[in-house]
Amino acid sequence: MAKFLVLVIDSFGIGAMDDVAQQRPEDLGANTCAHILQANPDVRLPMLERLGLINALGFQANVMQPSASALFGRSNLQHEGGDTFMGHQEIMGTRPQAPLCIPFSAVIDQVEAALQQAGYQVERKGNPLQYLWVNDAVAVGDNIEADLGLVFNLTANLTLIPFDQVKKMGRIVREQVKVARVIAFGGLIGDNQRIHQAAESKLGQYIGINAPASGAYENGFQVLHMGYGVNAAVQVPEKLHQVGISTVLIGKVADIVENPHGTNYLDLVDSQTILTITLAELQKPGDGFICTNIQETDLAGHAQSVERYLDRLQLVDRHLADILPAIGEGDCLIVTADHGNDPTIGHSKHTRERVPLLVYSPGAPTGDFGLRSSLADIGATVCDFFHAPAPQHGSSFLPLIQTDDSLRSPL
Repeated sequence: MAKFLVLVIDSFGIGAMDDVAQQRPEDLGANTCAHILQANPDVRLPMLERLGLINALGFQANVMQPSASALFGRSNLQHEGGDTFMGHQEIMGTRPQAPLCIPFSAVIDQVEAALQQAGYQVERKGNPLQYLWVNDAVAVGDNIEADLGLVFNLTANLTLIPFDQVKKMGRIVREQVKVARVIAFGGLIGDNQRIHQAAESKLGQYIGINAPASGAYENGFQVLHMGYGVNAAVQVPEKLHQVGISTVLIGKVADIVENPHGTNYLDLVDSQTILTITLAELQKPGDGFICTNIQETDLAGHAQSVERYLDRLQLVDRHLADILPAIGEGDCLIVTADHGNDPTIGHSKHTRERVPLLVYSPGAPTGDFGLRSSLADIGATVCDFFHAPAPQHGSSFLPLIQTDDSLRSPL
């Protein structure tokens, strides 16, 4: 049997990428890992230290030391900005495409026409900025909580319409637009007026529904994220399915990556629960790929709480003490991240940072295998490990982290 576990510590970046001065100047100087460690000079994370966190970071930020036994690298992000959704699609082998940044008002005519052609009843609400109101149950407009112009939302009253119908609407919108993401979601809201009363406009050109104020999150919440250029048929779970390898997704990754043939642990946030499930899946017999997301670190970054972030890192580190012994000969673990979220940088958004690639496999070599250009290299390596067809994008670094064929699933 062979297991391959990718543990994504959400937002655990190790330094601003070289392009932030042009792309995201507000992220200049960001270093999530270093700033948390520097704020806690006497704290050790012994398992991450052993795996080579300080090696990947490139300097000593507190008492933690480089590890002579580590096998490590780093990766840049190829997707624009620093996004959890696109970061995980990239990990799964998607080639990121550059999205447009436009207000919903620029595409409202074509979206309205496409929905009407599909048989939906569509009204316009608002003055002078307008959003669409579909089948007296779904509002379509700008996402006003994310970076403006990159995401459109469908906010649905699931008391009045089944979520499967909302997803169909969402896919029609997705086909019409080239923004980074279209999010279809809803809850058992009850009164449509609550949705309309939550409508907000920003900067004179964006209008959408304030999702928390709408009540969508309070009862019966369901969501589907649809990214630009994301095709599940060319991603790791489908490629592994073609050769009979199962995929297990745990935590937020299960909510945002399609995995119809595998096991999905949905709607999980608590890190203790997520890590307990991860170990149990790792210990099951048979071959398999496991990808786990630890979301609470990212939530701590958004809250700009160094203390909470460190607490979640310490929890992960304690669980790694149980996970490492469960990684047998021929198995592989990669600890990584999807972007940064530096709680000290002065804003509460994600930060565009390179991420660590900390590899553990009994019998593997030690050393630095360098800087990778895309998170998709992780997915390509997973497919290479299981002798599966390569995903759409990425270059396998399996040859750099193995001794002969010591780190490769048997045929």
